[in-house]
Amino acid sequence: MKYLKTKHEKNSAKITTLILLILVLLIFIVGPQYIDPPEEYGVDVNFGTNNTGKGNRPLSKPIQADIPIQAEPQMVEKNPAENNKTLEKSEKVLTQDSEEAIAIKKKKTAEAKAKAEAERAERIKREAEEIKKREDAEKKKKLDNLIGGVKNSKGNDYGGKGDDNKPGNKGQLNGDPYATSIFGDSGPGKDGVDFGLGGRDKVYSNKFEQDCNEEGLVVVEIRVNRNGKVVKATPGIQGTNGTSCLFEAAKKTALSFKFTPNQNAPDIQIGYVSVNFALGQ
Repeated sequence: MKYLKTKHEKNSAKITTLILLILVLLIFIVGPQYIDPPEEYGVDVNFGTNNTGKGNRPLSKPIQADIPIQAEPQMVEKNPAENNKTLEKSEKVLTQDSEEAIAIKKKKTAEAKAKAEAERAERIKREAEEIKKREDAEKKKKLDNLIGGVKNSKGNDYGGKGDDNKPGNKGQLNGDPYATSIFGDSGPGKDGVDFGLGGRDKVYSNKFEQDCNEEGLVVVEIRVNRNGKVVKATPGIQGTNGTSCLFEAAKKTALSFKFTPNQNAPDIQIGYVSVNFALGQ
């Protein structure tokens, strides 16, 4: 240090520092004893522990206080098996409720679908009936226009046609145009082929030759579907005067016929084909 230049000054500084350190230690170690706060300034407080008491001298030791003891609620632990049963039962009830809800929903859906299908079928049936009524009305109108002159005619005609033994021209003016055709006496000429099918025209036919060298007329009943195809042929009906040897050729001829398709015609319409065979042909 710049103030301690001589050896004596340095020794004096050391001695002074040591003395101060010793005094500080003595103050902390050997200093006066005291109570914080001092005992003479304290307040004596008696904390009672009972609801009743007697006398002026407090107890040196407190006795147990008369505090009502409340029983703590005890948790009853259920058997794990019972817990599992309860859980399974709850799940079963929930599953049953879900299955019943699904079944009810499916039933309602099926009922609604069936009702819609029934309404649709009824609507289609109603529309088909209306279409048929319109077609029948149109057909009747055309037929009336076609035969109106015949109904109002006043001429005399003593001829007739039919397969009965009574006079008259068999048929009905307002009849079904697809009704069964009958074979009359105006059949084909020599070696000719004729047909009759109400409301239908021939598209194609072919005549098959006989194998027995005979002559005669064979009338074949034919059954035709809506597409105009002959699905069945029965030779030898009323009007036939040829032998059965001619039936096979007549049947093949009838089966070769093709008629105009007509979806308004019956599923199976009956008509005829007549084949007149000559000798050598």
